[in-house]
Amino acid sequence: MRQFEDEACQNGYKIIAGIDEAGRGPLAGPVVSASVVFPPGFSDPDITDSKKLSSKKRELLYSRITEYALSLSTGIVDNIEIDRVNILRASLNSMKISCESLLVPPDFLLIDGKFEIDTDIPQKAIIRGDSKSISIAAASIVAKVTRDRLMLEFDKHYPEYGFARHKGYPTKAHKRAILRYGATPIHRKTFKGVKEVAFAK
Repeated sequence: MRQFEDEACQNGYKIIAGIDEAGRGPLAGPVVSASVVFPPGFSDPDITDSKKLSSKKRELLYSRITEYALSLSTGIVDNIEIDRVNILRASLNSMKISCESLLVPPDFLLIDGKFEIDTDIPQKAIIRGDSKSISIAAASIVAKVTRDRLMLEFDKHYPEYGFARHKGYPTKAHKRAILRYGATPIHRKTFKGVKEVAFAK
């Protein structure tokens, strides 16, 4: 999990940020990205792709990451902007926001996926990077925990939709709720399963 960090260090980079996002697939809520910078040589065998972890384990690791990271930040793009520019651009924008919000400016970026972000900072996009890089894995955990907490708050405003359970993802229960109650202000109106209902109302 340190292969890409060590490679960047060997190439002369000192402050390496891992970047990942959570929330590209849901029908509701924002997309959230996180950037994490660890001290040189940092390692933790428990930190891995957030999708492989239980919510309880993610919360525990979130606390550990915030304790040991030199810097971390998040970038949030809401559903209105997602509908305006599309989910890919919104995801990349949220990554850029998180990167630019770091209090310790990075000199190299490791980004999950195949797309780089719009910045002059040298970077490397890594497909399935959240299972190959400790920095990206940590960012995936921070992004997921941050977004899940936001969705728990939305659940208090819209309890009939079950956001606390599915976090906005297109489960059968969520789709039934949209058909029954219509789209909320946090639903992504351009997403299939929402736009048909949103524009029919």
